[in-house]
Amino acid sequence: MLRQIFILTALISVSFSTHAKEGMWIPTLLQKYNIDEMTQMGFKLSAEDVYSVNHASLKDAVVLFGSGCTGEVISDDGLLITNHHCGFDQIRKHSSVAQDYLKNGFWAMNQSEELTNAGLTVKFLVKMEDITDKMLNKVTDKDENVAQLDTTKQNLERIKKEYLSGSSYSADIKPLFNGNQYFIYIYEVFKDIRLVGAPPVSIGKFGGDTDNWMWPRHTGDFSLFRIYAGKDNKPAAYSPNNVPYHPKKFFKINIKGAKEGDFTMVFGYPGTTQRYIPSQAVHLIMNQSDPAKVAIRTIKLDIWDAMMQTDPKIRIQYAGKYVSAANAWKKWQGEAKGLNRLDAVNVKEKAEREFQEWVMADPERAQNYDSVMEDFERLYTKFQPYQLANDYYTECIQRGSDIFTLAAKLETLETTTDQIKLSTELKKVREYLISYFRDYDSKTDEMVWSALLKKYVENVTPRFLPEKIIKLIPEIGSDKFIGKTYRNSLLTDSVKMNKLLADFDARSVKELQKDPVYALFKLIRSQYQTSAEPTYKSLNSAIEAVQKKYTEALLQMNSGKKLMADANLTLRVAYGRIEGYKPADGVTYKCFSTLKGVMEKDNLDVPDYKIPERLKELYRAKDFGPYINESGEVPVGFCASNHTTGGNSGSPVLNATGELIGVNFDRCWEGTMSDIVYDPDQCRNIALDIRYALFVIDKFAGAGYLLNEMKIVK
Repeated sequence: MLRQIFILTALISVSFSTHAKEGMWIPTLLQKYNIDEMTQMGFKLSAEDVYSVNHASLKDAVVLFGSGCTGEVISDDGLLITNHHCGFDQIRKHSSVAQDYLKNGFWAMNQSEELTNAGLTVKFLVKMEDITDKMLNKVTDKDENVAQLDTTKQNLERIKKEYLSGSSYSADIKPLFNGNQYFIYIYEVFKDIRLVGAPPVSIGKFGGDTDNWMWPRHTGDFSLFRIYAGKDNKPAAYSPNNVPYHPKKFFKINIKGAKEGDFTMVFGYPGTTQRYIPSQAVHLIMNQSDPAKVAIRTIKLDIWDAMMQTDPKIRIQYAGKYVSAANAWKKWQGEAKGLNRLDAVNVKEKAEREFQEWVMADPERAQNYDSVMEDFERLYTKFQPYQLANDYYTECIQRGSDIFTLAAKLETLETTTDQIKLSTELKKVREYLISYFRDYDSKTDEMVWSALLKKYVENVTPRFLPEKIIKLIPEIGSDKFIGKTYRNSLLTDSVKMNKLLADFDARSVKELQKDPVYALFKLIRSQYQTSAEPTYKSLNSAIEAVQKKYTEALLQMNSGKKLMADANLTLRVAYGRIEGYKPADGVTYKCFSTLKGVMEKDNLDVPDYKIPERLKELYRAKDFGPYINESGEVPVGFCASNHTTGGNSGSPVLNATGELIGVNFDRCWEGTMSDIVYDPDQCRNIALDIRYALFVIDKFAGAGYLLNEMKIVK
């Protein structure tokens, strides 16, 4: 049965529509499933122009930037553009109070001034291939889930070795349709990536959290990097002798502008969607998980925000952490609201009743799938309290405070007995401490640690808490408790920590075990690992097995229809049109924003709406250069009906001839539930108009020399 799924999906036919629908499509399958619809909507290229292993294609200008964004190459010298928020951490790491590139921006005026970024990589996809038969070799429906996982893991390692033999490439193998299909992705990974330019946050993050996930947007969310290679044009570790990489393909930049209704295509690396989860999962997300995580992060973000406003050093230290935490925090709020607006649980339940009717209409289907919906109900009922415990543990303890994150790193030193492994772990921890204390403020973290610890012990079910902690609940959060615990910990002191690690032995382990913060972390962690985590993982594994079976059945039920595989941080194509939407009764949003709108938001009382004086001067003088629309205004952003998600940040937005017209950076607030349920009337991606990026580079920053290496279509 498992192997039949590939055959079924290969037979899926193309359905036509005049407007874009939901979908993040696999590039190798465009010719079969999408190209006719794309052409009907105005696309001028072929499927082979988009993806090819035989000649340079659009895929060769798109990269996986870092570990979770997209970028695109825009010159023959490896110049790359992505979002400002994707390059934010690199910009922040180069910043100091004396040289604040976040506040003031950074622009290299020649290649010698470009800044190196240790650990940053970009990946070019060399090829992708369906390997379902190979991955499911010797896997049968009769195997228990654990046995299936063991077999597929063995197959995975064997297949990777087979594909990478004799090459310097890397490979990822990813499941699609909840494990009913598998693809392998071969990458060429470049490791010398240098910062070229970034506007100040007052442009690159204009609107901040006030406007995040909202339309209309007026942010210049871009940054520039350059890919360097060895003299053979192959990936190489950083060296001053490296040279700019010459790509197989780079995007031409179109500044003629697009108009409402024009075809657009987003080509990038969307992270995660959950389109096939059942009604019980939607209910859990909407009514429990999202609200709990929002409440916890609100506490942390409020503390960070208040402290960042008191000291520029703290602002730089916590800027990256704040942006990352706030992004998901606001998304979860919109997601829950959107799911509720669409009555998503009832919509799912209706579809599930139709599914059950289809199952029972055939004896063989009934034998295979009759128990699926009952299994979901039974498992999610059991899962609910463990999911809540996991959310609280993750948000309050595992990812809550800096000091508990450090405690988790130190735990490996206590448990490692092999001296060679211990030496390796010590090196990792020492390196971690450098960045840790650079971005750590004890007072700020003390407040976060205390508040989240109090939130945890007051909201987690008592059976998931250590007995000692339960007795301490009235005391937790008091100055006395903080004093004898947090302020008495060596984990707050870089000198003491380095001394502890300098000659790490059995006595060091004992000293670590006696540390009040470390001991508290271990106590909480041990209880969670004993009382919650095993059951959480077991139930999650059981749910995944039922989900795989459910998706298998859905593929059969929908044979002959075009179905999207959930996003999994692999290269996908989404296509649509530039178009606005109506978010509420009596409200209509147009699809373009301009520099005029930036000026209209100017408000010194709102930190997110402070505008650089230089930008105001350019606006007053109408010194816009060629970067204007038909009304003589500088375009800033546009929204379109391309289906996107996290990971699509930085993705190229292309016109009908494959030219770059924008850089994707967000979704609208009303469409944040699109990872689960898609609403074609309100789901919109938000993109930076490439003309605004060029205007900022040329007119604002005075780095117009960079435009000389681009191919600009006027």
